Amino acid sequence: MTTLIEAHPGEQLGRNLTLPVPETLYGTYAVALPAPIADPADLAHDEVTRRTRPPLRDLVLGMLDSPMLTLDQRPADDFPPLPGDLLAAYGADPSDIAAVNDAAHVLAVRAAYRPGRPPAHEWAARAVAGGVGVALTAPVIDVFTPQILRPGHLERSLPGPDGAFRLTDWMLLPHTSGPRGFFFTTKGLARFGLPELQTENVPPDLVEPWGRLLNGLARRVLDLWLDELPAGEQPLVVDIPEIISVGLQDIAAAQGTDDPLRREVSVRLRHDTGEPPVLTVLPAEDGPDRLEALCAALFGAPESHR
Repeated sequence: MTTLIEAHPGEQLGRNLTLPVPETLYGTYAVALPAPIADPADLAHDEVTRRTRPPLRDLVLGMLDSPMLTLDQRPADDFPPLPGDLLAAYGADPSDIAAVNDAAHVLAVRAAYRPGRPPAHEWAARAVAGGVGVALTAPVIDVFTPQILRPGHLERSLPGPDGAFRLTDWMLLPHTSGPRGFFFTTKGLARFGLPELQTENVPPDLVEPWGRLLNGLARRVLDLWLDELPAGEQPLVVDIPEIISVGLQDIAAAQGTDDPLRREVSVRLRHDTGEPPVLTVLPAEDGPDRLEALCAALFGAPESHR
């Protein structure tokens, strides 16, 4: 069953994209241990109780006491090796990479939950892994990205009492150069059951502003998605608009801030059903230099991008 979506201010009504809704989502984190923990579950309970604020604390403890969250401690050689090159590429400190490589044991924290609000699989697994890692001064690896999460990042990324969180703490925006420009693909929307966003052939001078636009678009698409997954219901598919407006307020929201300006532009999404499926981001209107025009309309002249 699908429902109608209320348009964002400035959003164009028209064709929708129909996206399948996964039955279950999984969050997986690894704690690189110098020595085994005598009772991982007891330590996790103690640290979550001590470090996590309500109402998140109750959600995490409930998951920890259920089959939806598991703790699997084994010698490090019993797990696939963690990708040190990718950890380094995503900003890991050399000392943390050395600790990961030298770990005698690994504690795998895995949680499962349905798509929607809250993303309990991610919040619970990260809170448990973070509590154990901080208590033992052991690196915590977000297996999805993959990325080593520093204690400050771990604490900041978990939701506050109102459930608000910064999407940029849960998503990366890697980009690679090609013969006709840069290739962007988000890495984080799949945590919530969505395809990732991608854009091809971004000119070098638009890397920074286009990255900001994609952050805001990711937040806008995620809000549309979560609004269609109310508690207690799980449709098989969800419709989102093909043409979506993204503005300075969406970009600020992705970073947990506000922007008083309501400047917006429209983009078009194309659902490419490869493996994995992606949402390719295109200008809403065809024509030369459309990416340049979108960035200029949203951020001002090129010298104002920053």
